[in-house]
Amino acid sequence: QVQLVESGGGLVQHGGSLRLSCAASGRTFSSYAMGWFRQAPGKEREFVAAISRSGSSTYYAESVKDRFTISRDNAKMTVFLQMNSLKSEDTAVYYCAGSQRISWGMGPDEYDYWGQGTQVTVSS
Repeated sequence: QVQLVESGGGLVQHGGSLRLSCAASGRTFSSYAMGWFRQAPGKEREFVAAISRSGSSTYYAESVKDRFTISRDNAKMTVFLQMNSLKSEDTAVYYCAGSQRISWGMGPDEYDYWGQGTQVTVSS
């Protein structure tokens, strides 16, 4: 089992940037595909970005494409989400998640492990 801890959230102005980190502990980090999801008040959890085990493939929601970048450092067992040009609609709790499955993607039910979340608030 892997434990995931997010950090880096906070309050930022419209147009600003934040970098989220998700540190893993436990089993081999490189065996997990990793994803970032977010959940705003009153809304369902939604996919933000995902990265393959090696880091060679990345996927993004249309709403964040060209603004957010997901990356990972397997040696440091950490996945990152660089968020630029932030908008008020990016305000949410951000969660990282890990998947051991052969088939994984944009659905929350395709991920096995979750962090506790970190709040991102973008002021207009």
